[in-house]
This record gives sequence, C-alpha cells and structure tokens, in this order.
Amino acid sequence: MKNIFQYWLLLTTFCLSQVYGQFSEKKKDYQKFEGLFDYYYDSKTDKIYLEVPELEKEFLYVSSLSSGIGSNDIGLDRGQLGNEQVVFFRKAGNKLMLVQPNLKFRALTENTLEKKSVEQAFAKSILYGFPIEEEKNGTYIIDITGFLMQDTHGVIERLQRMDQGNYSLDKDKSAIAMDRTKAFPKNIEFDVTLTFKGTPKGAYIRSVAPNPGLVTVAQHHSFVELPDDGFEKREFDPRSGAYPFAYYDYATPVEESLVKRFIPRHRLEKKNPEAEVSEAVEPIIYYLDNGTPEPIRSALLDGGRWWNQAFEASGYKNAFQVKMLPDDADPLDVRYNVIQWVHRSTRGWSYGSSVADPRTGEIIKGHVSLGSLRIRQDFLIAQALMNKPFADRDDNYQPMLDLALARIRQLSAHEIGHTLGFSHNFAASTNNRASVMDYPHPQFSVKNGEIDFSDAYDTGIGEWDKVIVAYAYSDFPEGTNERDALNEILEKATSEGLRYISDQDARPQGGAHHYGHLWDNGNNISEELLDMLKVRETAIKNFSIDNIRTNEANSILEDVFVPLYFFHRYQTEAATKIIGGLDYNYTVKGDGQLTVAPIDKKTQEKTLTAILKTLDAEEIIIPKDKLTLFPPRAIGFGRTRESFNGKTGVSFDALSAPETAADMTLGLLLHPERASRLIQQKALDPNNLGLEEVLEDVVANTFGKSHKDAYINEAQQNVNFRVLFHLMNLAASDEVHPQVNAVANMQLKKLNGMGMGNEAIKAEIKRRIDEFYEHPETFKVVPSPKLPDGSPIGMDCFH
Repeated sequence: MKNIFQYWLLLTTFCLSQVYGQFSEKKKDYQKFEGLFDYYYDSKTDKIYLEVPELEKEFLYVSSLSSGIGSNDIGLDRGQLGNEQVVFFRKAGNKLMLVQPNLKFRALTENTLEKKSVEQAFAKSILYGFPIEEEKNGTYIIDITGFLMQDTHGVIERLQRMDQGNYSLDKDKSAIAMDRTKAFPKNIEFDVTLTFKGTPKGAYIRSVAPNPGLVTVAQHHSFVELPDDGFEKREFDPRSGAYPFAYYDYATPVEESLVKRFIPRHRLEKKNPEAEVSEAVEPIIYYLDNGTPEPIRSALLDGGRWWNQAFEASGYKNAFQVKMLPDDADPLDVRYNVIQWVHRSTRGWSYGSSVADPRTGEIIKGHVSLGSLRIRQDFLIAQALMNKPFADRDDNYQPMLDLALARIRQLSAHEIGHTLGFSHNFAASTNNRASVMDYPHPQFSVKNGEIDFSDAYDTGIGEWDKVIVAYAYSDFPEGTNERDALNEILEKATSEGLRYISDQDARPQGGAHHYGHLWDNGNNISEELLDMLKVRETAIKNFSIDNIRTNEANSILEDVFVPLYFFHRYQTEAATKIIGGLDYNYTVKGDGQLTVAPIDKKTQEKTLTAILKTLDAEEIIIPKDKLTLFPPRAIGFGRTRESFNGKTGVSFDALSAPETAADMTLGLLLHPERASRLIQQKALDPNNLGLEEVLEDVVANTFGKSHKDAYINEAQQNVNFRVLFHLMNLAASDEVHPQVNAVANMQLKKLNGMGMGNEAIKAEIKRRIDEFYEHPETFKVVPSPKLPDGSPIGMDCFH
C-alpha cells in the first residue's frame, strides 16, 4: 500500500509539474517586462505570459485602434479609443476569469449585504477565461495571447455593418507588435497587428486597402492602475455645459433620486485653495502629435493653449499646458493627453474622446483626433471667395492659408474642450462668439465689392468657456458650500445674457430652437441669411478662371465653385428652425430663466421672407457667364461626392444646381415635425404663424413667380416641382397630425387647378397630382440631384 501511495504522489507531482512547472523552466528564455503587471514574451511562439500577483484587485482595461483603415465612412481611425472597463481577475477552477463588474447599478453603503444584493441582482460580464499556466505562492501565470489577438475593437462587425464585406481574423497573418508593447509602473501597453481576410463588397474598403481581401490594422490594449480615492465628484447641472456621468445608487433614501449625475473632469487642485490665484498640484498637460507638420503644428499649439485663459479666469496659474509629444512616446499610452493628427482618404469629422474612471468619472486621458483634410476644405472656401487670387502670380496662397489656420486654431480648442468634459454650445454664436464649443461658420462681409476676411474666425477663448471651466474645475476654499458656489457661477452667466443649447436641440432636421444652430452666425438669423446671400452674390460675380493656378484644369475650378455656390446652406438651416420655432432653456426650479415660449409671429414672418429668397431662381441661379468656366470633366478629374450632381451626362447641369439648393431648403422648411408644430402653435394662439400661411407663402413665391429670361424660368420650374413633391410628402405622411395632411391636401388641390406655367407644365403638374391621389400610400419624394457633402465645412463632432 505504501508503494502505491508513493507512486500516486510521484505521478501527481509529475502531472502538476507538467501543468504548472513548464513556464518556470522556460521563462529564462523569455523577454521579461516589469510594470503594473510583470509579463514575459516568448519570441519563438509569439506569446505573452502575464503574472497576476493578486486576485480580485480592480484595474482599468482600455482597448483602442493604433492604426486604422483610413476611410471616414467606415469610421475606423488611427488612435480611435474603445470602451474603458473596470476589471479584475478571479480564480475559478483551473482558470483565471477576467471579470467586468456592473458599475451602472450600485449600493453606496457600509452595509455589505446590501451591496451584495445589488451586485447579485444585475448581470456582470466575464471578458475572458485564462487557463493557469503556473501558480506559486499566490501568484499566477496565464497566457494572454488569445485575449490580445482578438477583434476587440469590432473591425469585423463595422465592415459588415457598413456593407463592405464579410471578414474573419486571419491568425496566421497576425502577430504581437513588440515595438509598441511596453511596461510602466502604473500601466502596461500591448499592441497587436491583426489581419482580416474576406470578400470585399463595398467601395469604401476598396478605395483605401491595397488588397481589400486582406485588411491589416493594429489594435492596442492597456492595463491601467485605477486612480486613488482622492478624486472629488462634482454634481451635474443641466445648465453647466458639461456632459453627464450617471449611475443608479440603490442605497439612496426613497425620498431622493435613484439616479446620481455627476460631470466627467480631470483631477485638478490648487496648491493653495485659499489663494485667489494658485498653481495646480498637477497641471493638465496635452501633447500634440509629433507627426503634425508646420504651419499646422504651431496653429494647433496656439489654439489648444487658449484654454489656459479660462483656467486663469478660474484662479489657476499655468494649469493648462500644451506641449509636443516626446518622440519616443506612444500616443495611446494612457499617461499622455494627446492631440492626434489623423489622415483619411476623404474629409470628415474631428472628435475628442477620453479615458475615464467608470467609478467616478475622473478623466485619466484626453485624446483628440483631428482630420488632416479639414484644413484643405477651409483653404478651398477661401480660394472660392477671393477675387482673382491667382491673376498675377500662382504663389498668392497666404491669405487662404491664414484663413484655414485661423479655423484650425479654433478646432484645436474645440476638440480639447470635449476631452475636458464639455459639450457643444450651439447658442454661443448669438453671444458674440461666446464659446469655442460652437461650430463656427466663417464670418465674412462685403466691402467695396470685395469679400472682407478680417473677422472670419475668433482668436481666443470665449466668455461661456470661462463659465464651464469655472463650474467644472473651480477649487473652492474649505468650508464653502459647493452647491451654492456652483449655482452662483451659473446664475451670473445667465444674468450676463449667456445662453447654452447643446446637440439634441440644434440639429437641423426638425430642430426648433431660436438660437441653437450649427455653422451659423449672428443673433438675428434672418438678417444674417440675407448678409450671407449678399456675400455669395458678390463672390460669384467676382469668380473667374483666376480662382485657380496656371495650368490647373477647369475641373478643379468647378470643385472650387461648389462651396461658394452652397455658401448659404448652413444659415438657411438655422433660419428654417425659426419657423414653428421655440425659445427655451435647460431650466431648474427657481433659476428665473425662461422655460419655453414660441417665437413671435413677426420674427417668424421676417425669417420666412428671407428663406423664400433661397427658393427664388433669380437668387440661386448660376449666372450664364459663369457656365463657360465649367466644361465636361477632364480625364483624371472625375466627379466626387463633393461635386455638383446633375442629369445631363458629361455636361455641367446648370438647372440641377438650383434644384438641389431649393430641395435642401424645402426639406428643412417643410419637415413633418415642423409642420405639426405650426398646427399646434396656431391652435394655442391664433396670432401665431400657422402652417396654412407658410404653405401659401411658399406656393406664391415659387409657383406664383414668372421670369422673362427662359433660363431662369426653367430653373424656377425645377424649384416648383420640388415644392410639389414636398407638399405631397406632407399630404401623405402618417407621422404628422391629420391637420397637416388636410392643409397640405388643400394646397395640392389649389395647384391642380391653377394656371401657372405653360400648358405642358400645367398638364404635368396635374398628371403627378392625379397619380399621387390614386396611390398616396406608395408616395416617396422624388430625389433631387444629391447635395454635395457639406459638414464639416472646415474639413465630422461624434463623440
């Protein structure tokens, strides 16, 4: 029996050594990295082994995309952050599980059983299971290669969702990227090269991948030490201009709200909180991508540093800094707040993201992605608006570059603002450019028949930006009632006339706010629209072959003309929101602000008159003398998504351009939600503007117009047909109040009997209306030639 026991013990020891001893025998051949977690790299097998010295200890896991695909439409950019997750290792049998607790639902209490009841009530997620390679004295060795070599960022899903093809990970063509795999005391960084194989389907992936059947990107994984518990959360206020960070606390007394709302922000403390002005314990430092070229580099540094003006106004000395990223630093290293210069095949949005502690909202890393083609679009806008810039010499580009750099400075400040925890403020343009968190349209004027560029963009931080920094980052002396102090900051801003309106109330489709608009200017929307139409008219009158350089193709001249022709589009968007519009604020009880009120009839009528100019063919037609500038496209210079679209084949379609412009206006002005609001507003007060009046004015100023010039008249007929289709859309829509259907149907019946246009046109209008009434349920708006890409006008802000 003794021999049998000794044999069993020897066999067990041998088996355990096979399971738990092989790593120790071989680790001398592995490259060791010491950091937050120690890990080992086996170059022969391309494997990473992680040493886990403590179970159940939380840390932060962040995934990102270190090299992207380069298509704005697909949306997988270099430097794109994924989701951050609090995780910990837990032993289960012969595995270590990587567990993500559920932090959305909590019980902030000393009662352990109460905490456990909430924890057990909601699901958690196990992100991965790692077989234990070795265990000694409570330290575990696990192979994390499989975890790293998976499509954490969702490249496969994104390509499929964008209809670009079905792909799968090709592990034979994937590997650990050791040049970007590093270890530091508070974070460790892993980078992997992943290749996805598949059958390409879409044009986007074909346009950017050298072999669209094999798409290779790099994904990044960060394990990060969580911050200590010294961070103080700050309460969210809907008036503050900050983003909300929220969770449910089930330990809350019944009489209080279950939902707890705070703001995400960097940790910033004064060295001397009692001093009116003090240096910070640790300043907030952002680093600019060292791959950014001059003169863009200097402009981005300059614009980013504007924020220090706001921090100084809040009592900090040199607390916000922008520097160049060290050459040996990785932009995805969580220790660096980074402004990254990102290239794509087409222009698109820039955006500001962040890595934050999911427990508290403390921002650990700000990460800005700036699209590099943006500055080129601003240059193009300036090139179109200048009067014969290349008449005398081809190197006269400095005025255009100056305008583009002015925009880039503002863009740098804007996107950094998002990473500081701030949301858009689309009402700021009504307060003398009170915030860099607005989308700024270049402000031009006409002087002596020339376009004046001198006030195109702002040159520093705004008054609202000082308010949001004060709310988010003020460090109050001991004994201060923080809620009262924060409320005082916001009430002072209100008393000074500053307004705050963010994304959901500023978007053009169906939007209603009087002041919250994208890419607009001025506090009088209708007057600004008329001013922009004047700028547009002057610039078109001056436009010539000298808006391009010697030996450049006329096809390029056509591309330069596009943003000039549609120069009024964003102010038109803003103006349409006044019709059936509202004035309102994000109010709280007792703050004394206006809650909500309709815009007065006089303002709406004045704005409608300005909008109707954008439906007047005489206003939006391309002058005949300019048409000789645009021959059929030259070989090698085919049309793009940013070109005019038309119906005349190779020739430039002069009639489709005003049709497209008018359709843009009508799609906004006659939006179903706007039509229903007009019905409601008229019902609440008969002195308000109503839908019937709006439609009558639209019809009178389109169908009711007649032009002697045949060219202008034909363009007007195209506009009129767009009116007809949008009336039909309101008449048939089941997403409006029935009264909208009734009013729209009444206008259609009037059109069916009106004697407008020649006999052929009248017959065609009658045919289309009759056909509509035969099968109204199948009606769809006949598409106009597609509007060229617009936003971002400065060459896409997603967060």
